[in-house]
Amino acid sequence: MTTLDHPARDGTDGPVRPPHRIPFPVVDEVARHCLQEEEPETVHIEVHLPGHLDPTRLRTAFTEALHRHPRILMREAAGPWYRRRYEWELTPDPDVDVVAFPPPDRDALKHARDRALSDAPPLSASPPIRLEVVRDPEDDGSVLFVTINHTALDGPACLRVLATAAELYGGEDNAPAAPPTRTTGAAPEQTETPSTLAPPARVAHGSPEPSPGNGMLVAELSVPHRPKGAPYTVNDQLMAATALMIAHWNREHGARPRPLRITMPVDDRPRGTDMPIGNGTRLVEVPFAPEELDASDLAGLLRRTADRTRALKALPRPQLGHGAALLTAPVVPVSWRAALTRGLRRAAAPWTSTTLLSNIGRIPYPLDFGEGAGRAHAVWFSAPARMPRGLTVTTASTAGRLHVALRWSRTLLSHGDGSHLRDLFEHYLHETEHATQHAPESSKESSKENAGENPKGSTP
Repeated sequence: MTTLDHPARDGTDGPVRPPHRIPFPVVDEVARHCLQEEEPETVHIEVHLPGHLDPTRLRTAFTEALHRHPRILMREAAGPWYRRRYEWELTPDPDVDVVAFPPPDRDALKHARDRALSDAPPLSASPPIRLEVVRDPEDDGSVLFVTINHTALDGPACLRVLATAAELYGGEDNAPAAPPTRTTGAAPEQTETPSTLAPPARVAHGSPEPSPGNGMLVAELSVPHRPKGAPYTVNDQLMAATALMIAHWNREHGARPRPLRITMPVDDRPRGTDMPIGNGTRLVEVPFAPEELDASDLAGLLRRTADRTRALKALPRPQLGHGAALLTAPVVPVSWRAALTRGLRRAAAPWTSTTLLSNIGRIPYPLDFGEGAGRAHAVWFSAPARMPRGLTVTTASTAGRLHVALRWSRTLLSHGDGSHLRDLFEHYLHETEHATQHAPESSKESSKENAGENPKGSTP
């Protein structure tokens, strides 16, 4: 949607038209049906800059970026109980000031992360996002915390808006870089896939905390080495490490071996200024049989993982599958469909995938705010971690480093459990490098080429 498609912002060009409305897409409607106050559906983005930002300039740049991507200026429209659809109402301007500069605090980063997990921007005010700028007490830089209501938007869409704001603020080119070259070949015609008839494994309970909500831990790791010509991507290494991490955790906690299924978002949208704004990913599930999760055969595990992810990404499929499209057909009042959706979600909980791995890949934008503020040197994302999954892993690559966020439901795990899972993830990710010693040696250039490779835009 361009600015010309947007409702008039004032009456200077004729009478003011009523706000334009668009029906909720399938993903938005299902998310809206299943909202929970205890575990808000937020996506958190955390951008670390070496310098400082001027509040007035940033507010001006970010507001203009919202107008450059007007599809983000929306709120949920009111309607009678018998309406057939939820609708987004596009607004000419923000309803609220979305940019805030909290006062300096020794624990400012922790408090901002807590707010990003517990306080979802309301759908009733446009836009359903919040941007906080926090002074980093460790390196005297600045950290941008963007919190998104996931019912309306996903991480890559909001990152596109933030890149536009960076360009408007600093005057630097923030055009997206070309996607990395992949050398893993085409999707195989036939792929060996474990049966998905049995309910998948759940992440075993650790030491739950008494308070509801989500906890989170962020880590900075080395991007795993991937030899030139290897038949898998860095995303496949991340997928294998996630599966091995959970299998190890469950063995430690006495859980019976069961198949694992890991949800992987896939994003096919362009990253330029014409990128569609909203929830644009489709979800696929990568299965693993219990006997496959053997760290002694990492080469075989990586090869099978690569075959499955390539086949799933190549398979055309609605965002949430065909069942969700039928469930959201506007044939009865939306309130009736909401009750049905929540009931089906509870009934289908045992068949929900084990966890979600959202690999953003290499951040496509410099996120350069110009002189004084500088260029982003670390970017973290985290995806919601509601039960029954209760755990999500989100990864991104910036400045040659891998930024990992583990997010969990406090009814499942504690912060100490999260720290142990992070250590297991780091261990198995490092082990994937040793599975490639038989492959050709790569040059430094090929290692950089594949750093943080994006699986066609996986995202929160």
